[in-house]
Amino acid sequence: MTLVHNWQLGRKMEYPYFESRPERQFAAVFNTNRCIACQTCTMADKSTWLYSRGQEYMWWNNVETKPYGGYPQHWDVKSLALLTDNGKNPTTWSTENEDKDDKKSPYGLYEGETIFEAAKTRNLNQWAVGYIPTDKEWRFPNIGEDTAASEKMNDELKLAQEVSVLPEHKRWFFYIQRLCNHCTYPGCLAACPRRAIYKRKEDGIVLIDQKRCRGYRKCVEQCPYKKPMYRAQTRVSEKCIACYPRIEGKDPLTNGRPMETRCMTACVGKIRMQGFLDDNPKNPVTWLVRHHKVALPLYPQFGTEPHIYYIPPRWAPRPYLRQMFGPEVDAAIEKYTAPSRELLAVLQLFRTHQAIFFEYRIEEGPKVYETTINGKKWEYYDDTVIGLAKDGTELVRLKVEEPTYERPKQHLNSI
Repeated sequence: MTLVHNWQLGRKMEYPYFESRPERQFAAVFNTNRCIACQTCTMADKSTWLYSRGQEYMWWNNVETKPYGGYPQHWDVKSLALLTDNGKNPTTWSTENEDKDDKKSPYGLYEGETIFEAAKTRNLNQWAVGYIPTDKEWRFPNIGEDTAASEKMNDELKLAQEVSVLPEHKRWFFYIQRLCNHCTYPGCLAACPRRAIYKRKEDGIVLIDQKRCRGYRKCVEQCPYKKPMYRAQTRVSEKCIACYPRIEGKDPLTNGRPMETRCMTACVGKIRMQGFLDDNPKNPVTWLVRHHKVALPLYPQFGTEPHIYYIPPRWAPRPYLRQMFGPEVDAAIEKYTAPSRELLAVLQLFRTHQAIFFEYRIEEGPKVYETTINGKKWEYYDDTVIGLAKDGTELVRLKVEEPTYERPKQHLNSI
């Protein structure tokens, strides 16, 4: 084991390999507040990569209903139970001002164990704590869909008396969109005895070399998110490849420009933005994650430094969200509830072009609305946001105030 820095935990941790970061890290931001669980992303991914024999139950991209959904079933509950040793080792954070640093520890200091450290502490003779899901747990990708949690689930007579109001609903559920996180410190890569899994230097995408893989399923066991999947027909493991030919700009549709993945481009709810984490503060993904910190990682306490980020749902109970996205949940929801002028503009870029945005510019417009949110003055401006490609070409130009069209009187009832 060697010591590596995990900026999501705010400290160094133990990992089997030396720290190595790409210049640009493949990443995405999902706005859970917009998702309608139409599963268009799921089927786009399925029809592109997972239509062959032995892949019937494989879903690299899936949309789950929380708190009762999961693919495979109970993946998060079981992974958290293994990490915490069923509550004996709590996952705690220190979030005092002295524990925070914008670059090295933006969320504070994680004081619990990671999946790698827990395996060493317990002398498990493996790189990370983990388990292999049963065949039955893989068979129900839509388990628990639209099933709401409630404080009064055991008292049916009082359910009708519940009233849901923001900021937290009494009865609640939300959708979470999942695919491989292409982590900086992948559990699957650490676990593989064949060294068949590698992280690309140019973009941080994690891939499995299927010529080297022998199907030991150590990657399935030790990935806490359960995104590597074993295919019995070929006796090797497979996982999301981040549609890397599109990322490399090989799709003719975008004329050589890096292009969003299939699941991203299919999103009808415009909840997704895919791009790269880099050092440019005007890169929309970098700004949302590293600068404005409105988009948070999924279960950062696992220690893998995942790179699929989420704007948390406004209405779910905060304790549940904190154990899911870390200690910055309250601040992120406050920023989203009363968005800054810049955030309001950047949100317009979600799912508006198949080419990846590398930078954005904002042209200021007039103030069109003013109100009070949470007791504070809030102003709405009709700014123009411009999304730029890798070569600086303007891809989209959008106004914050969406245009409206009034139908002529002679065509009032026409379609």
